[in-house]
Amino acid sequence: MRCAVRMACGMLAAFAAGGAQAATLVVCSEANPDALNAALSDANTSFDVTEQIADRLVEMQPGTSNVVPALAESWTVSADGLRYVFRLRHGVKFQSNARFSPTREMNADDVVFSFARMADKTNPYHAVDGGTYAMFDDFIAPALKSVSRLADDEVAFDLRAPSASLLSALTVQSFSIWSAEYAAAMAKAGTPGEIDRAPLGTGPFQLVEYRKDTSIRFRAFPQFWGAQGGAQGVAGQDGTPAARVENLVFSITPDPEVRFARLRAGECQIARYPSPSDLDAMRAAPGIVVQQAPIAAESMLSFRTDIKPLSDLRVRRALVMAIDHDSLVQAVFRGSGVPTSALVPSALWGHNAGLPPYPYDPAGARALLAEAGYPDGFAIDLWAIPVARAYMPNGRRAAEMIQADWAKIGVAARIVTFEWGEFLRRRRAGEAPVAMNGGTWDYPDPSELTATQTCEAIAGGTNVSHWCNRVYSDLIRRADIVTDQAARAQLYEAAQRVFRDDMPSMMFADVQGFIGVRNEVRGFRLHFLGGQPFRGVALAQ
Repeated sequence: MRCAVRMACGMLAAFAAGGAQAATLVVCSEANPDALNAALSDANTSFDVTEQIADRLVEMQPGTSNVVPALAESWTVSADGLRYVFRLRHGVKFQSNARFSPTREMNADDVVFSFARMADKTNPYHAVDGGTYAMFDDFIAPALKSVSRLADDEVAFDLRAPSASLLSALTVQSFSIWSAEYAAAMAKAGTPGEIDRAPLGTGPFQLVEYRKDTSIRFRAFPQFWGAQGGAQGVAGQDGTPAARVENLVFSITPDPEVRFARLRAGECQIARYPSPSDLDAMRAAPGIVVQQAPIAAESMLSFRTDIKPLSDLRVRRALVMAIDHDSLVQAVFRGSGVPTSALVPSALWGHNAGLPPYPYDPAGARALLAEAGYPDGFAIDLWAIPVARAYMPNGRRAAEMIQADWAKIGVAARIVTFEWGEFLRRRRAGEAPVAMNGGTWDYPDPSELTATQTCEAIAGGTNVSHWCNRVYSDLIRRADIVTDQAARAQLYEAAQRVFRDDMPSMMFADVQGFIGVRNEVRGFRLHFLGGQPFRGVALAQ
């Protein structure tokens, strides 16, 4: 199957001063995106695409937790914390293609459209392409009352309750701003899904073509607003806000060993998510540098707590106790992770370092299964993540080790997997009784991924375990209302203890991230909050 987007634009015209080189940066990436518009996804493969082609109202300053201006050049917050007013940047142009050319610059109508599509079930675009907005449902919807236009260059976000994490959450790629004019034109043409299949944003790169299982191609957008100066918050990784290569290619290469081979051969200049077993060889390879950074990530094995036999806490505890946690982390993460039982990683404030490790006790696990009414065990499907991730570098190997450990207590696990996009779709739909699950924080606030375990997150598909514990959910809700960070941290630490005690999931490891980069790459910095930006990245001449 081929899905292609071709942009008929004269992009080879002159770039802005200090703009892109006539060069191509090739990134060996790990999987197909499940969506080209990150509003429809909660996966980094999608965030990586949207990061290149679109912008948010605010951005996270690289290397910090500071929220800085982007499409909004300033904002004010009311004294009660219930109204945020954003003043929009002038002179921001949208991209065009063969089917659409914008007649105006970005304004408040585009912001209202982008959020109304996600928030309003009666909006004509809400159900387009499945109408699933997991990130919005988890992080914005609980507090949001409305988004309204005040003027061409001013929008208001009115809240039902204060939200300490709102500004940070708005930096996530899922909350990018899209053209209301493009949406109206495609609706009139009877092809509303084009805004997702051929998305047009305001970012430094424009999408040219997507070939499933092969590549995603981008070209520098010469009218990118950041290239004109004044892009204080979204300056590129070396201080230059615009694209610095003419072409950017994501070469989709699922096997990490193949990614390494292609990096070594010079077929790509950056190889994402290397296998931990390749790191020593990668460091020794001439012309290659391995970048390393701590990751705010969660990595877990999630149990469907609303179906038998997993609805019984004794069964969940038995399955966790049967796993040799230390051996699994040593074999699978190979020095890139250490065992943990805390939901919030050590890279973030709010981490509960006092939680005890999971015990390895096969005899105790058998006794718990017998007590729960399963003395002979049972059969169950175990879903293994099919792609390499920093939070799970080898899902198949981890699944095989779990399968062997469970067999010792009479539990027969059948390993199941799918292509990444299909895996995500089926897992969100609740098909997996036991599934590997995880993600990286997209902004440095514990609220993000802790919110995916609340009762309210079940409907959006991010609460893979379908676990609903009102004590936990209330702690997370309260932590997002109070503004004192020390008080918030105590609430998150308490929530993690509830999570560990009730065991909807078993945490795997606290992890480090790595990436292979060729010496000719300039200005690249490993980023593990949301999508990886490639603006400001150049190749040596």
